[in-house]
Amino acid sequence: MTTEIYTSDSRGTADHGWLKSRHTFSFGSYHDTARMGFGLLRVINDDIVEPAMGFGTHPHENMEIISIPLTGSLRHEDSMGNQHVIRAGEVQIMSAGTGITHSEYNHSDSEAVNFLQIWVLPKKINITPRYDQKLFEKEARHNQFQLLVSPTGSDASVAINQDAWFSLTDLDEGKSLTYAQNKTGSGIYLFILKGKTQIDSHTLNPRDAIAVTEMPSIKIDALEPSQILCMEVPMS
Repeated sequence: MTTEIYTSDSRGTADHGWLKSRHTFSFGSYHDTARMGFGLLRVINDDIVEPAMGFGTHPHENMEIISIPLTGSLRHEDSMGNQHVIRAGEVQIMSAGTGITHSEYNHSDSEAVNFLQIWVLPKKINITPRYDQKLFEKEARHNQFQLLVSPTGSDASVAINQDAWFSLTDLDEGKSLTYAQNKTGSGIYLFILKGKTQIDSHTLNPRDAIAVTEMPSIKIDALEPSQILCMEVPMS
């Protein structure tokens, strides 16, 4: 097994006034040759957008783009004709494929929105662009893994054009949970959203992460009430 720790304060930063972002991997003006991604996981941006502000219309192609609001809500429009609001508790995915344009704005005029934007390189390129969005009930991840993203959209997850699985759990203090690999050879990236956990003898705090390879399963111990996002992706 090999592991790498990504502490919260080691992430890149960007402050555009209306947008404050922390970049796990190189993105925009933040560039670190040692932080170019984890396998086919290319971007994890932890964004805070001020009220009524956002990202104007811009293009993407051949990328799987997942948005997960943690607090607040986003207003989405795209060239496929989708117009939606994505709220905390929901997950949005776009397969950019042959090319799309879209915009994302804070839906509120009074409260900031905090969301994760995650990019995964696709399994098949130049597919027809696709959009999906689903609500996930909080109770279904209490002390267990709730599948959010999967290759086939199984268990009411959203489908991704890649052999990737995203799961979320809310663990009570003192509880333990083991994440088991879905596909041999995958890497597992565990991102601590809230709380304090112990993973592979490492104590991790909010927004810390651990990347694990060459290990079919890994145990998580919650040292206090914790929320953990598990991202399993191909390494090549």
